[in-house]
Amino acid sequence: MNQNLPVDENRGAEATPARRSRGGRGEGGAAARRAARSGGGPGQQLTYIRRSIKPYEVLDEEGLSIIEANADKVLEEIGIEFRDDPEALDLWKQAGADVRGDRVHFPKSLCRELLKTAPASYIQHARNPERSVEIGGDTTVFAPVYGPPFIRDLDGVRRYATLEDFRNLVKLAYMAPAIHHSGGTVCEPVDVPVNKRHLDMVYAHMRYSDKPFMGSVTAPDRAEDTVAMARILFGEDFVDQNTVITSLINANSPMVFDETMLGAAKIYARANQACIITPFILAGAMSPVTVAGTLTQILAEVMAGAAFTQVLRPGAPVIFGTFASSISMQSGAPTFGTPEPSLVSYGAAQLARRLGLPFRTGGSLTASKVADAQAAFESANTLNATVLAGTNFVLHAAGWLEGGLVTSYEKFMMDIDQLGMQQRLCEPIDLSDNGQAMDAIREVGPGNHYLGCAHTQANFQTAFYRSTIADNNSYEQWAAEGEKVANQRANQLARNWLDIYQPPHLDEGIDEALKAYMAQRKESMPDAFA
Repeated sequence: MNQNLPVDENRGAEATPARRSRGGRGEGGAAARRAARSGGGPGQQLTYIRRSIKPYEVLDEEGLSIIEANADKVLEEIGIEFRDDPEALDLWKQAGADVRGDRVHFPKSLCRELLKTAPASYIQHARNPERSVEIGGDTTVFAPVYGPPFIRDLDGVRRYATLEDFRNLVKLAYMAPAIHHSGGTVCEPVDVPVNKRHLDMVYAHMRYSDKPFMGSVTAPDRAEDTVAMARILFGEDFVDQNTVITSLINANSPMVFDETMLGAAKIYARANQACIITPFILAGAMSPVTVAGTLTQILAEVMAGAAFTQVLRPGAPVIFGTFASSISMQSGAPTFGTPEPSLVSYGAAQLARRLGLPFRTGGSLTASKVADAQAAFESANTLNATVLAGTNFVLHAAGWLEGGLVTSYEKFMMDIDQLGMQQRLCEPIDLSDNGQAMDAIREVGPGNHYLGCAHTQANFQTAFYRSTIADNNSYEQWAAEGEKVANQRANQLARNWLDIYQPPHLDEGIDEALKAYMAQRKESMPDAFA
Protein backbone atom coordinates (compact mmCIF):
# COMPACT_ATOMS: atom_id res chain seq x y z
CA MET A 1 0.00 0.00 0.00
CA ASN A 2 1.26 3.46 -0.89
CA GLN A 3 2.35 5.19 2.33
CA ASN A 4 0.71 8.43 1.22
CA LEU A 5 -2.66 6.76 1.69
CA PRO A 6 -4.17 6.19 5.15
CA VAL A 7 -4.33 2.55 6.13
CA ASP A 8 -7.85 1.33 5.47
CA GLU A 9 -8.75 -2.30 5.04
CA ASN A 10 -12.07 -1.31 3.43
CA ARG A 11 -10.81 0.79 0.54
CA GLY A 12 -12.53 -1.34 -2.07
CA ALA A 13 -16.08 -1.00 -3.34
CA GLU A 14 -17.43 -2.01 0.07
CA ALA A 15 -16.50 1.20 1.86
CA THR A 16 -16.97 1.90 5.54
CA PRO A 17 -20.17 3.63 6.71
CA ALA A 18 -18.24 6.79 7.56
CA ARG A 19 -16.66 6.79 4.11
CA ARG A 20 -20.03 6.34 2.48
CA SER A 21 -21.74 9.14 4.38
CA ARG A 22 -23.05 11.89 2.08
CA GLY A 23 -24.14 15.48 2.41
CA GLY A 24 -27.48 15.41 4.18
CA ARG A 25 -27.03 11.89 5.55
CA GLY A 26 -24.84 10.31 8.15
CA GLU A 27 -21.65 11.71 9.66
CA GLY A 28 -20.77 15.16 8.35
CA GLY A 29 -24.21 15.71 6.80
CA ALA A 30 -25.02 18.82 8.84
CA ALA A 31 -21.67 20.40 8.00
CA ALA A 32 -22.21 19.62 4.33
CA ARG A 33 -25.65 21.22 4.41
CA ARG A 34 -24.22 24.33 6.07
CA ALA A 35 -21.53 24.59 3.41
CA ALA A 36 -24.01 24.15 0.58
CA ARG A 37 -26.48 26.68 1.92
CA SER A 38 -23.83 29.30 2.60
CA GLY A 39 -22.41 28.96 -0.91
CA GLY A 40 -19.43 27.14 0.53
CA GLY A 41 -15.86 28.35 0.27
CA PRO A 42 -12.32 27.08 0.10
CA GLY A 43 -11.92 24.09 2.38
CA GLN A 44 -15.64 23.55 2.98
CA GLN A 45 -15.75 20.47 0.78
CA LEU A 46 -18.97 18.62 0.03
CA THR A 47 -19.11 14.92 -0.65
CA TYR A 48 -20.53 13.79 -3.96
CA ILE A 49 -24.29 13.85 -4.38
CA ARG A 50 -26.61 11.02 -3.54
CA ARG A 51 -29.82 12.20 -5.16
CA SER A 52 -33.11 12.14 -3.29
CA ILE A 53 -35.09 13.42 -6.29
CA LYS A 54 -36.32 10.91 -8.85
CA PRO A 55 -35.01 11.11 -12.43
CA TYR A 56 -37.19 12.87 -14.97
CA GLU A 57 -38.15 10.46 -17.77
CA VAL A 58 -39.49 11.27 -21.25
CA LEU A 59 -39.87 7.80 -22.79
CA ASP A 60 -42.39 5.11 -21.87
CA GLU A 61 -41.81 1.38 -22.30
CA GLU A 62 -42.96 1.42 -25.91
CA GLY A 63 -40.63 4.28 -26.81
CA LEU A 64 -37.63 2.67 -25.12
CA SER A 65 -38.32 -0.65 -26.85
CA ILE A 66 -38.51 1.04 -30.27
CA ILE A 67 -35.14 2.74 -29.80
CA GLU A 68 -33.50 -0.41 -28.44
CA ALA A 69 -34.81 -2.47 -31.37
CA ASN A 70 -33.56 0.14 -33.84
CA ALA A 71 -30.13 0.22 -32.19
CA ASP A 72 -29.94 -3.57 -32.49
CA LYS A 73 -30.64 -3.21 -36.21
CA VAL A 74 -27.87 -0.62 -36.55
CA LEU A 75 -25.42 -2.92 -34.79
CA GLU A 76 -26.36 -6.01 -36.81
CA GLU A 77 -27.20 -4.62 -40.25
CA ILE A 78 -25.12 -1.43 -40.59
CA GLY A 79 -22.30 -2.11 -38.14
CA ILE A 80 -19.73 0.04 -36.36
CA GLU A 81 -16.25 0.73 -37.72
CA PHE A 82 -13.24 -0.05 -35.52
CA ARG A 83 -10.85 1.79 -37.77
CA ASP A 84 -7.16 0.94 -38.29
CA ASP A 85 -6.92 -1.40 -35.29
CA PRO A 86 -6.28 -5.02 -36.34
CA GLU A 87 -6.11 -6.21 -32.74
CA ALA A 88 -9.58 -4.82 -31.99
CA LEU A 89 -10.99 -6.49 -35.08
CA ASP A 90 -9.41 -9.80 -34.14
CA LEU A 91 -10.82 -9.58 -30.63
CA TRP A 92 -14.29 -8.97 -32.05
CA LYS A 93 -13.95 -12.02 -34.31
CA GLN A 94 -13.05 -14.12 -31.30
CA ALA A 95 -16.06 -12.70 -29.42
CA GLY A 96 -18.44 -13.85 -32.17
CA ALA A 97 -18.94 -10.69 -34.24
CA ASP A 98 -19.05 -10.61 -38.05
CA VAL A 99 -16.03 -8.54 -39.13
CA ARG A 100 -15.91 -7.22 -42.71
CA GLY A 101 -12.87 -5.05 -43.24
CA ASP A 102 -12.91 -2.38 -40.51
CA ARG A 103 -16.63 -2.75 -39.99
CA VAL A 104 -17.97 -4.94 -37.19
CA HIS A 105 -21.51 -6.37 -37.37
CA PHE A 106 -22.89 -7.57 -34.05
CA PRO A 107 -25.30 -10.49 -33.77
CA LYS A 108 -28.36 -9.56 -31.79
CA SER A 109 -27.77 -9.61 -28.02
CA LEU A 110 -23.96 -9.99 -28.32
CA CYS A 111 -23.23 -6.56 -26.88
CA ARG A 112 -25.87 -6.91 -24.16
CA GLU A 113 -24.45 -10.25 -23.09
CA LEU A 114 -20.93 -8.84 -22.89
CA LEU A 115 -22.15 -5.85 -20.86
CA LYS A 116 -23.53 -8.10 -18.13
CA THR A 117 -20.03 -8.13 -16.61
CA ALA A 118 -19.82 -4.31 -16.43
CA PRO A 119 -20.45 -2.90 -12.95
CA ALA A 120 -23.56 -0.79 -12.35
CA SER A 121 -21.49 1.48 -10.13
CA TYR A 122 -17.90 1.74 -8.96
CA ILE A 123 -15.68 3.67 -6.59
CA GLN A 124 -13.07 5.93 -8.10
CA HIS A 125 -10.46 6.28 -5.40
CA ALA A 126 -8.76 9.58 -4.70
CA ARG A 127 -5.37 9.85 -3.00
CA ASN A 128 -7.32 11.39 -0.12
CA PRO A 129 -9.82 8.64 0.70
CA GLU A 130 -12.36 11.22 1.90
CA ARG A 131 -12.49 12.55 -1.67
CA SER A 132 -13.19 9.18 -3.31
CA VAL A 133 -16.42 9.13 -5.33
CA GLU A 134 -19.02 6.55 -6.22
CA ILE A 135 -20.11 6.68 -9.86
CA GLY A 136 -23.44 5.02 -10.66
CA GLY A 137 -26.80 4.35 -9.05
CA ASP A 138 -28.32 7.46 -7.49
CA THR A 139 -25.07 9.42 -7.27
CA THR A 140 -23.97 12.54 -9.14
CA VAL A 141 -20.34 13.66 -9.43
CA PHE A 142 -19.44 17.10 -10.81
CA ALA A 143 -16.19 17.49 -12.80
CA PRO A 144 -14.89 20.66 -14.52
CA VAL A 145 -14.72 21.66 -18.18
CA TYR A 146 -12.60 19.46 -20.45
CA GLY A 147 -10.57 20.30 -23.53
CA PRO A 148 -10.58 24.03 -24.44
CA PRO A 149 -7.38 25.36 -26.06
CA PHE A 150 -8.21 28.96 -25.15
CA ILE A 151 -8.56 30.83 -21.87
CA ARG A 152 -10.49 33.96 -20.99
CA ASP A 153 -8.28 35.14 -18.17
CA LEU A 154 -8.85 37.36 -15.13
CA ASP A 155 -7.79 40.42 -17.13
CA GLY A 156 -10.52 39.73 -19.68
CA VAL A 157 -8.10 38.59 -22.39
CA ARG A 158 -8.95 35.68 -24.70
CA ARG A 159 -5.70 33.85 -25.43
CA TYR A 160 -4.15 30.41 -25.72
CA ALA A 161 -4.04 28.54 -22.42
CA THR A 162 -0.79 27.90 -20.57
CA LEU A 163 0.39 25.41 -17.99
CA GLU A 164 0.01 28.11 -15.34
CA ASP A 165 -3.68 28.42 -16.29
CA PHE A 166 -4.03 24.66 -16.06
CA ARG A 167 -2.56 24.62 -12.57
CA ASN A 168 -4.75 27.54 -11.49
CA LEU A 169 -7.89 25.77 -12.64
CA VAL A 170 -6.90 22.57 -10.84
CA LYS A 171 -6.42 24.64 -7.69
CA LEU A 172 -9.82 26.31 -8.06
CA ALA A 173 -11.50 22.94 -8.63
CA TYR A 174 -9.73 21.58 -5.56
CA MET A 175 -11.07 24.46 -3.47
CA ALA A 176 -14.59 24.39 -4.92
CA PRO A 177 -17.01 22.79 -2.43
CA ALA A 178 -19.40 21.28 -5.00
CA ILE A 179 -16.83 20.06 -7.52
CA HIS A 180 -16.18 16.48 -6.52
CA HIS A 181 -13.68 15.50 -9.22
CA SER A 182 -10.56 17.26 -10.52
CA GLY A 183 -11.39 16.37 -14.13
CA GLY A 184 -8.89 16.05 -16.95
CA THR A 185 -7.84 18.57 -19.60
CA VAL A 186 -9.37 21.60 -17.86
CA CYS A 187 -7.63 23.60 -20.57
CA GLU A 188 -4.98 22.69 -23.16
CA PRO A 189 -1.58 24.14 -22.09
CA VAL A 190 -0.22 24.98 -25.52
CA ASP A 191 3.07 26.39 -24.16
CA VAL A 192 4.18 22.80 -23.44
CA PRO A 193 5.08 20.35 -26.26
CA VAL A 194 2.11 18.27 -27.42
CA ASN A 195 3.89 14.98 -26.78
CA LYS A 196 4.89 15.95 -23.22
CA ARG A 197 2.13 18.14 -21.82
CA HIS A 198 0.07 15.15 -20.68
CA LEU A 199 2.76 14.44 -18.06
CA ASP A 200 2.48 17.94 -16.63
CA MET A 201 -1.31 17.81 -16.67
CA VAL A 202 -1.57 14.48 -14.87
CA TYR A 203 1.04 15.59 -12.35
CA ALA A 204 -0.86 18.84 -11.70
CA HIS A 205 -3.98 16.87 -10.77
CA MET A 206 -1.91 14.64 -8.48
CA ARG A 207 0.10 17.44 -6.86
CA TYR A 208 -2.29 20.40 -6.56
CA SER A 209 -5.44 18.45 -5.69
CA ASP A 210 -6.35 15.31 -3.78
CA LYS A 211 -9.61 14.71 -5.63
CA PRO A 212 -10.05 11.99 -8.29
CA PHE A 213 -8.79 12.81 -11.78
CA MET A 214 -8.98 11.78 -15.44
CA GLY A 215 -6.24 10.38 -17.66
CA SER A 216 -4.78 11.31 -21.03
CA VAL A 217 -6.36 9.71 -24.10
CA THR A 218 -4.64 11.51 -27.01
CA ALA A 219 -2.30 8.56 -27.68
CA PRO A 220 -1.91 5.05 -26.23
CA ASP A 221 1.54 5.84 -24.80
CA ARG A 222 0.06 8.85 -22.97
CA ALA A 223 -2.56 6.58 -21.44
CA GLU A 224 0.27 4.25 -20.41
CA ASP A 225 2.06 7.18 -18.76
CA THR A 226 -1.09 8.03 -16.83
CA VAL A 227 -1.42 4.49 -15.52
CA ALA A 228 2.30 4.36 -14.65
CA MET A 229 2.06 7.61 -12.68
CA ALA A 230 -1.06 6.35 -10.91
CA ARG A 231 0.88 3.25 -9.88
CA ILE A 232 3.55 5.47 -8.34
CA LEU A 233 0.89 7.47 -6.49
CA PHE A 234 -1.32 4.62 -5.29
CA GLY A 235 0.82 1.51 -5.53
CA GLU A 236 0.83 -1.06 -8.32
CA ASP A 237 -1.30 -3.71 -6.61
CA PHE A 238 -3.89 -1.16 -5.51
CA VAL A 239 -4.29 0.17 -9.06
CA ASP A 240 -4.70 -3.34 -10.45
CA GLN A 241 -7.53 -4.13 -8.05
CA ASN A 242 -9.20 -0.71 -7.82
CA THR A 243 -10.22 2.14 -10.09
CA VAL A 244 -8.25 5.37 -9.67
CA ILE A 245 -8.68 6.84 -13.17
CA THR A 246 -11.79 7.64 -15.21
CA SER A 247 -11.09 8.70 -18.79
CA LEU A 248 -13.01 9.94 -21.81
CA ILE A 249 -13.19 7.75 -24.92
CA ASN A 250 -15.10 9.53 -27.69
CA ALA A 251 -16.72 7.80 -30.60
CA ASN A 252 -15.95 9.49 -33.91
CA SER A 253 -19.62 9.78 -34.75
CA PRO A 254 -21.31 8.62 -36.82
CA MET A 255 -20.51 4.99 -36.02
CA VAL A 256 -16.71 5.02 -35.96
CA PHE A 257 -14.11 4.35 -33.28
CA ASP A 258 -10.65 5.44 -34.43
CA GLU A 259 -7.28 3.95 -33.55
CA THR A 260 -6.39 6.73 -31.08
CA MET A 261 -9.45 6.25 -28.91
CA LEU A 262 -9.29 2.47 -29.21
CA GLY A 263 -5.63 2.50 -28.21
CA ALA A 264 -6.35 4.50 -25.06
CA ALA A 265 -9.41 2.36 -24.23
CA LYS A 266 -7.31 -0.79 -24.42
CA ILE A 267 -4.74 0.59 -21.97
CA TYR A 268 -7.30 1.74 -19.42
CA ALA A 269 -9.72 -1.19 -19.57
CA ARG A 270 -6.93 -3.76 -19.32
CA ALA A 271 -5.61 -1.87 -16.29
CA ASN A 272 -9.07 -2.00 -14.63
CA GLN A 273 -9.53 1.74 -15.08
CA ALA A 274 -12.83 3.30 -16.15
CA CYS A 275 -13.70 4.46 -19.67
CA ILE A 276 -16.50 6.87 -20.52
CA ILE A 277 -17.71 5.74 -23.95
CA THR A 278 -19.12 8.95 -25.41
CA PRO A 279 -20.57 9.57 -28.86
CA PHE A 280 -19.73 13.21 -29.62
CA ILE A 281 -22.89 14.38 -31.35
CA LEU A 282 -23.84 17.59 -33.11
CA ALA A 283 -27.31 16.52 -34.21
CA GLY A 284 -27.98 17.32 -37.83
CA ALA A 285 -24.33 16.83 -38.73
CA MET A 286 -23.17 13.75 -36.81
CA SER A 287 -26.56 12.17 -36.10
CA PRO A 288 -30.11 12.54 -37.46
CA VAL A 289 -31.98 15.76 -36.72
CA THR A 290 -34.59 13.90 -34.64
CA VAL A 291 -34.36 12.99 -30.97
CA ALA A 292 -35.33 9.34 -31.53
CA GLY A 293 -32.84 8.93 -34.39
CA THR A 294 -30.05 10.48 -32.35
CA LEU A 295 -30.86 8.24 -29.38
CA THR A 296 -30.77 5.17 -31.63
CA GLN A 297 -27.32 6.04 -32.93
CA ILE A 298 -26.01 6.93 -29.46
CA LEU A 299 -27.22 3.62 -28.01
CA ALA A 300 -25.63 1.61 -30.83
CA GLU A 301 -22.29 3.41 -30.54
CA VAL A 302 -22.16 3.15 -26.75
CA MET A 303 -23.11 -0.53 -26.71
CA ALA A 304 -20.34 -1.35 -29.20
CA GLY A 305 -17.68 0.69 -27.39
CA ALA A 306 -18.71 -0.35 -23.88
CA ALA A 307 -18.92 -4.03 -24.84
CA PHE A 308 -15.38 -3.76 -26.24
CA THR A 309 -14.09 -2.84 -22.76
CA GLN A 310 -15.60 -6.07 -21.46
CA VAL A 311 -13.91 -8.05 -24.23
CA LEU A 312 -10.65 -6.54 -23.02
CA ARG A 313 -11.25 -7.17 -19.29
CA PRO A 314 -14.58 -8.41 -17.99
CA GLY A 315 -15.66 -6.32 -15.03
CA ALA A 316 -13.70 -3.20 -16.04
CA PRO A 317 -15.76 -0.09 -15.17
CA VAL A 318 -17.41 1.63 -18.12
CA ILE A 319 -19.78 4.60 -18.33
CA PHE A 320 -22.57 5.14 -20.87
CA GLY A 321 -21.66 8.63 -22.11
CA THR A 322 -23.19 11.11 -24.45
CA PHE A 323 -22.39 14.62 -25.52
CA ALA A 324 -25.33 15.75 -27.62
CA SER A 325 -25.86 19.24 -29.00
CA SER A 326 -27.90 20.63 -31.83
CA ILE A 327 -26.68 22.88 -34.62
CA SER A 328 -28.02 26.01 -36.22
CA MET A 329 -29.53 24.85 -39.49
CA GLN A 330 -28.73 28.32 -40.86
CA SER A 331 -25.01 28.48 -40.02
CA GLY A 332 -24.03 24.96 -38.92
CA ALA A 333 -22.69 26.31 -35.62
CA PRO A 334 -23.36 24.28 -32.44
CA THR A 335 -26.11 25.53 -30.15
CA PHE A 336 -26.60 24.90 -26.44
CA GLY A 337 -29.38 25.14 -23.89
CA THR A 338 -32.03 24.23 -26.47
CA PRO A 339 -34.84 21.71 -25.83
CA GLU A 340 -33.79 18.85 -28.11
CA PRO A 341 -30.41 18.04 -26.47
CA SER A 342 -32.15 18.00 -23.10
CA LEU A 343 -34.64 15.44 -24.43
CA VAL A 344 -31.68 13.39 -25.71
CA SER A 345 -30.08 13.52 -22.26
CA TYR A 346 -33.28 12.41 -20.52
CA GLY A 347 -33.79 9.55 -22.98
CA ALA A 348 -30.16 8.43 -22.96
CA ALA A 349 -30.18 8.32 -19.16
CA GLN A 350 -33.16 5.98 -19.28
CA LEU A 351 -31.39 3.74 -21.80
CA ALA A 352 -28.26 3.67 -19.62
CA ARG A 353 -30.27 2.60 -16.59
CA ARG A 354 -31.85 -0.22 -18.59
CA LEU A 355 -28.38 -1.41 -19.56
CA GLY A 356 -27.26 -1.21 -15.93
CA LEU A 357 -24.44 1.26 -16.67
CA PRO A 358 -23.48 4.55 -15.02
CA PHE A 359 -24.39 7.57 -17.15
CA ARG A 360 -22.52 10.71 -18.21
CA THR A 361 -23.85 13.77 -20.02
CA GLY A 362 -24.30 17.51 -19.86
CA GLY A 363 -22.66 20.20 -17.79
CA SER A 364 -22.86 23.99 -17.91
CA LEU A 365 -22.74 24.48 -21.66
CA THR A 366 -23.02 27.67 -23.68
CA ALA A 367 -22.08 29.13 -27.05
CA SER A 368 -21.67 32.60 -25.54
CA LYS A 369 -18.31 34.33 -25.91
CA VAL A 370 -18.34 35.90 -22.44
CA ALA A 371 -19.94 35.16 -19.07
CA ASP A 372 -23.14 37.08 -19.86
CA ALA A 373 -26.89 36.46 -19.74
CA GLN A 374 -26.74 34.07 -22.70
CA ALA A 375 -24.06 32.04 -20.90
CA ALA A 376 -26.21 31.98 -17.78
CA PHE A 377 -29.48 30.82 -19.30
CA GLU A 378 -27.92 28.31 -21.71
CA SER A 379 -25.81 26.83 -18.90
CA ALA A 380 -28.76 26.72 -16.51
CA ASN A 381 -30.94 24.96 -19.09
CA THR A 382 -28.23 22.37 -19.68
CA LEU A 383 -27.30 21.86 -16.04
CA ASN A 384 -30.87 21.52 -14.81
CA ALA A 385 -31.58 18.83 -17.40
CA THR A 386 -28.32 17.10 -16.53
CA VAL A 387 -29.22 16.78 -12.87
CA LEU A 388 -32.88 15.92 -13.43
CA ALA A 389 -31.90 13.20 -15.92
CA GLY A 390 -30.12 11.37 -13.09
CA THR A 391 -26.62 11.82 -14.51
CA ASN A 392 -23.87 10.07 -12.57
CA PHE A 393 -20.77 11.77 -14.00
CA VAL A 394 -21.10 15.38 -15.13
CA LEU A 395 -18.25 16.59 -17.31
CA HIS A 396 -18.02 20.31 -18.21
CA ALA A 397 -19.80 21.21 -14.96
CA ALA A 398 -17.83 24.47 -14.60
CA GLY A 399 -15.89 26.85 -16.84
CA TRP A 400 -17.19 26.01 -20.34
CA LEU A 401 -17.51 28.98 -22.72
CA GLU A 402 -17.73 29.60 -26.48
CA GLY A 403 -18.93 26.13 -27.42
CA GLY A 404 -16.05 24.47 -25.63
CA LEU A 405 -13.26 26.49 -27.22
CA VAL A 406 -12.63 28.56 -24.10
CA THR A 407 -12.25 27.96 -20.38
CA SER A 408 -13.23 31.10 -18.47
CA TYR A 409 -12.05 31.85 -14.96
CA GLU A 410 -15.11 33.99 -14.28
CA LYS A 411 -17.55 31.45 -15.71
CA PHE A 412 -15.77 28.76 -13.68
CA MET A 413 -16.60 30.60 -10.44
CA MET A 414 -20.16 31.39 -11.50
CA ASP A 415 -20.78 27.75 -12.39
CA ILE A 416 -19.34 26.57 -9.07
CA ASP A 417 -22.04 28.63 -7.35
CA GLN A 418 -24.75 26.94 -9.44
CA LEU A 419 -23.35 23.49 -8.63
CA GLY A 420 -23.80 24.23 -4.94
CA MET A 421 -27.45 25.07 -5.62
CA GLN A 422 -27.93 21.83 -7.53
CA GLN A 423 -26.37 19.89 -4.67
CA ARG A 424 -28.87 21.46 -2.29
CA LEU A 425 -31.73 20.62 -4.66
CA CYS A 426 -30.77 16.94 -4.55
CA GLU A 427 -30.88 16.71 -0.76
CA PRO A 428 -33.82 15.00 0.93
CA ILE A 429 -36.51 17.19 2.44
CA ASP A 430 -35.96 17.39 6.19
CA LEU A 431 -38.88 15.62 7.89
CA SER A 432 -37.37 15.63 11.37
CA ASP A 433 -39.16 17.51 14.15
CA ASN A 434 -37.02 20.53 13.31
CA GLY A 435 -37.87 20.19 9.62
CA GLN A 436 -41.60 19.94 10.28
CA ALA A 437 -41.35 23.23 12.24
CA MET A 438 -44.59 22.69 14.14
CA ASP A 439 -43.20 24.53 17.17
CA ALA A 440 -42.62 27.59 14.96
CA ILE A 441 -46.14 27.44 13.52
CA ARG A 442 -47.60 27.23 17.04
CA GLU A 443 -45.42 30.05 18.37
CA VAL A 444 -46.21 32.50 15.58
CA GLY A 445 -49.90 31.78 15.06
CA PRO A 446 -52.19 33.67 12.66
CA GLY A 447 -51.27 37.14 11.39
CA ASN A 448 -47.73 37.39 12.77
CA HIS A 449 -44.30 36.82 11.18
CA TYR A 450 -41.56 34.23 11.68
CA LEU A 451 -38.52 36.53 11.70
CA GLY A 452 -38.10 36.63 15.45
CA CYS A 453 -39.42 33.23 16.49
CA ALA A 454 -37.13 30.73 18.23
CA HIS A 455 -37.13 28.27 15.34
CA THR A 456 -36.01 30.92 12.84
CA GLN A 457 -33.31 32.13 15.21
CA ALA A 458 -32.02 28.57 15.61
CA ASN A 459 -31.97 27.81 11.86
CA PHE A 460 -31.35 31.08 10.03
CA GLN A 461 -27.66 30.43 9.35
CA THR A 462 -28.32 27.18 7.46
CA ALA A 463 -31.93 27.56 6.30
CA PHE A 464 -31.31 28.64 2.70
CA TYR A 465 -28.56 28.37 0.14
CA ARG A 466 -26.39 31.48 0.10
CA SER A 467 -24.88 32.34 -3.26
CA THR A 468 -21.23 33.36 -3.43
CA ILE A 469 -21.92 35.37 -6.61
CA ALA A 470 -25.45 36.83 -6.53
CA ASP A 471 -26.07 40.29 -5.05
CA ASN A 472 -29.36 40.47 -3.15
CA ASN A 473 -28.76 43.75 -1.36
CA SER A 474 -30.58 47.05 -1.92
CA TYR A 475 -29.79 49.23 -4.90
CA GLU A 476 -28.18 51.78 -2.60
CA GLN A 477 -25.84 49.24 -1.01
CA TRP A 478 -24.97 47.74 -4.43
CA ALA A 479 -24.16 51.21 -5.77
CA ALA A 480 -22.07 52.09 -2.72
CA GLU A 481 -20.03 48.91 -3.21
CA GLY A 482 -19.08 49.81 -6.78
CA GLU A 483 -22.06 48.58 -8.87
CA LYS A 484 -20.29 45.30 -9.55
CA VAL A 485 -22.03 42.81 -11.83
CA ALA A 486 -21.87 39.03 -11.45
CA ASN A 487 -18.79 38.36 -13.56
CA GLN A 488 -16.86 41.07 -11.69
CA ARG A 489 -17.73 39.46 -8.38
CA ALA A 490 -16.69 36.09 -9.81
CA ASN A 491 -13.39 37.60 -10.97
CA GLN A 492 -12.59 38.86 -7.50
CA LEU A 493 -13.58 35.55 -5.91
CA ALA A 494 -11.22 33.65 -8.22
CA ARG A 495 -8.36 36.01 -7.34
CA ASN A 496 -9.09 35.61 -3.62
CA TRP A 497 -9.14 31.82 -3.83
CA LEU A 498 -5.87 31.65 -5.74
CA ASP A 499 -4.25 34.00 -3.22
CA ILE A 500 -5.12 31.75 -0.27
CA TYR A 501 -4.65 28.35 -1.96
CA GLN A 502 -2.70 25.80 0.05
CA PRO A 503 -1.72 22.50 -1.61
CA PRO A 504 -2.81 19.22 -0.04
CA HIS A 505 -0.05 17.15 1.52
CA LEU A 506 1.79 14.77 -0.78
CA ASP A 507 4.48 12.41 0.48
CA GLU A 508 7.89 13.79 -0.58
CA GLY A 509 9.14 10.41 -1.74
CA ILE A 510 6.14 9.91 -4.00
CA ASP A 511 6.48 13.44 -5.34
CA GLU A 512 10.12 12.84 -6.19
CA ALA A 513 9.29 9.54 -7.86
CA LEU A 514 6.65 11.22 -10.01
CA LYS A 515 9.05 13.99 -11.02
CA ALA A 516 11.75 11.45 -11.85
CA TYR A 517 9.36 9.47 -14.05
CA MET A 518 8.30 12.63 -15.86
CA ALA A 519 11.91 13.73 -16.41
CA GLN A 520 12.87 10.33 -17.79
CA ARG A 521 9.91 10.28 -20.18
CA LYS A 522 10.54 13.82 -21.39
CA GLU A 523 14.20 13.11 -22.01
CA SER A 524 13.28 10.05 -24.09
CA MET A 525 11.68 12.08 -26.90
CA PRO A 526 12.24 15.37 -28.73
CA ASP A 527 9.74 18.19 -28.33
CA ALA A 528 6.80 18.10 -30.74
CA PHE A 529 4.25 20.88 -31.16
CA ALA A 530 2.05 19.16 -33.73
